[in-house]
This record gives sequence, structure tokens and C-alpha cells, in this order.
Amino acid sequence: MEEPSETRKRPSRNCISLVRKLGHTVSLKHEKKEKEKKIKQILKKPECQRTEEDVKILKELDNIVQELHKRARQRDRQKAHLEETEDVPEVLESKVKLLADLLKDSDHAILYTGAGVSTAASIPDYRGPNGVWTLLQKGKEVKPTSIVDACPTTAHMGIFKLYQEGLVKHVVSQNCDGLHLRSGLPQESLSEIHGNMFIEVCKNCTRERQYIRTFDVTEKTSFHRHRTSRKCHRCRSNLEDTIVHFGEKSSVKYPLNWEGAVENVEAAGLIVCLGSSLKVLRKYTCLWRTHQPLQRRPKLCIVNLQWTPKDSQAYLKINGRCDDVVQRLCCELCLEIPEYKQSCDPLFSLTTRLRKREMSSFSTKELRLVPSPCETPLKSSVDSELELKKEEQDGEAEIDKDHENPPQPGWFGKGLRKRKLSQSRRRSSKS
Repeated sequence: MEEPSETRKRPSRNCISLVRKLGHTVSLKHEKKEKEKKIKQILKKPECQRTEEDVKILKELDNIVQELHKRARQRDRQKAHLEETEDVPEVLESKVKLLADLLKDSDHAILYTGAGVSTAASIPDYRGPNGVWTLLQKGKEVKPTSIVDACPTTAHMGIFKLYQEGLVKHVVSQNCDGLHLRSGLPQESLSEIHGNMFIEVCKNCTRERQYIRTFDVTEKTSFHRHRTSRKCHRCRSNLEDTIVHFGEKSSVKYPLNWEGAVENVEAAGLIVCLGSSLKVLRKYTCLWRTHQPLQRRPKLCIVNLQWTPKDSQAYLKINGRCDDVVQRLCCELCLEIPEYKQSCDPLFSLTTRLRKREMSSFSTKELRLVPSPCETPLKSSVDSELELKKEEQDGEAEIDKDHENPPQPGWFGKGLRKRKLSQSRRRSSKS
């Protein structure tokens, strides 16, 4: 018989040396902080008021002085990047003319749009001075806004006109507000890569089944929790929203339409970015043809009030508001921007009606069609008789309540809240 092998003993840790090392590291950090504090006090003084001892300390600790100067330069640079600047009218006009010429000469132009396109519809942006992320990072509350009430802006309708005239072939949007779809752009020519607040899907059906609603379907959803509490009318599976939160990947075909986006990027000769900081969009390498040399990549034009990380690569940078730039652009191209009409909004014709048992599945405000006296009224997602009964029961008080405190969409500012929650949990577990 084989002799039993000796059990391996775990090598003992020298806890005393570890504690000493840790204590030494902590003391060094504390010592460095004290030196930095002393140098900051000296640097605040005017040079004429500094003593010989102060000058001696600055010379001895020159490496710390240089580090503090470097940090100050970085802070100034970050502040400058957050500032919004507008080109003077003469410069703006000349830049818009150049953009119009580029669109005319391009065989295949595509648009990338961000939150700046929707700010004119009273939807806050993310990284502007009063943006969602900016306010949340400062610890301030975001004021509730009913995004369902928003209508396509001049920029949205102008983009639709450019698409109609064949000057723009495809639109890639980071926005979840559904305003591009409501302006008239067909889903085949639109990639809403972060989802659409009006669309829920059934992933269980062989061919992915879409349900377009006239209300925000993200009310009960959040990060990694996408079920909307409604069922597929065909297979009875749970429906899910189409929103892509930070740190998520989605396999939904529409409204994301990644295939259409990549296909058009490969054929593009011109990319125009409207109202986007590009801090998220730049990470999608498939949208920038990074596998090709610079001279073979499409020309890049950026329209934004703030700095973007792609400014140095841009052929043209326009510091202006999206509505103003698009209006000037269409004027330069002799195009009349169509006015948004609710009766022509595709959301009402594409919507799937709710069944009786689904009537109480949402509490958010529903988009209602208000027909003009000359127009034939179109039905909303709820049958007209049921709507009347529901309105009578709810009464005027609930309508006023909706205006006072409109509910936030499930996707609005969730990324940063999730991050802050996880950080606070880590701190509490350590303590």
C-alpha cells in the first residue's frame, strides 16, 4: 500500500511585517497630504509676500509643487470642456454653408444625434450645465418632466426633410424619447441604439414581435429588469422594454437596428453629429470605421455647444444649437421644414391597442390624439368608450396631479443612481 502523502501546510503569514508595512504606507500618505496642504498655503500668497523659508520649502518639494500645478491645469481643462460656446452669426453662417456643400457633394451621409437635439422639446440633456448627469453628480435632484408631452422639434422635422430629399440616408440616435420615429422617419432608416420608451417587445416569438404604445413602457423596469408586466398577445410570454442601460447589452433587433447602422457606416462618406458629447458614442468602434486608415474614413462634422473628444478629428466643428443650425441648413439648401402635426404622427397609426385586462397595467400619462374639427379622429391605444369611462372615474383631480408631479421614465438617470447605490453599499459593508 502507498504511504499517505503528507498534508500540505499553508505557509504562515508574517502578520507583524504586514501590519508594519501598512502602517508605514498610511504614515507616508498622511505626511504627503500635510506637505501638500503646506505648499497650497504658500502658493496662495503673492510672490512678494513669501518668506525665505517659504521659497526654500518650494524648492525642496519641487516634485509636489509640479504635481499640484498639473492637477490645477487638469481642473481648468475640465471646466473649459463643460463651457458652452456659440459661434458668432457670421462664422455660423459660413460654417453652415460649408456643411450644406458637404451634404450636396456626399453620396452617402448619415447623422448621429444626441440629447442636444431634444432640449428644445423641454427634455434636459445629460452633460450640459443643467444636464441630468451634471446635476446628479453634484447631489442635486432632477426636476420631474413629462417626456410623453414632448413633440418633435425643428431639428427632428428638419432631419426628416433631409431624409426625404435623399441628403441623409440613415440616422443613429442615442435618445430614448422616440421623437425621431414620431417625426416620420421609418424604422429601417433609424437606429435608436439605446432603445425607445414607447416600444416593448416579445423575444420569445420566432420573429421578434413589437408592441408600440402611446405611453412610457419603462415605468416598472430598471437595470437588468426589463419586464413591463404585460404579455404577448400571441405566445403569452412576458413583454420587455427596449432600453439599454449603462453596462448592458441588448439583442433586440428593433428599434436598436445595429445591422442598419453598421451597414450605412461602411457606405458613408460623411458623418454629421448633432447635439452629442460623443463620450459614449465614441466607444462604439463599429460606428467610426477605425479598422481603416484616416484618409479612407468618412468626413466628420460636429454640431455641439460643448467640447467633444472627437473635435481634433473633425473636418468641421460648429458651435451652435441644433434647432438653429438645422433651420439655417435647410434654408441654405432651399428646403422647407414641415411642421409637426399630431394627426400625422406615426405613433398613433403603429400603436397596438391595449386589451381590457391590460388597462390597469400602467399609471403614466398616455399620449392622446387631439383631433382638429376638420380631421377624422384616429383611435388611440385604448378604445374610445373605455377612455371616457376611465376619465369619468379618475376625475379632474388626477389630471391636475399629473401636471404637478409627472412620473419619471424608468431609464431617466438610472445609470448614475445605480453606480452611487453600489458605492454606498461597498462603504457600508467595509464599515
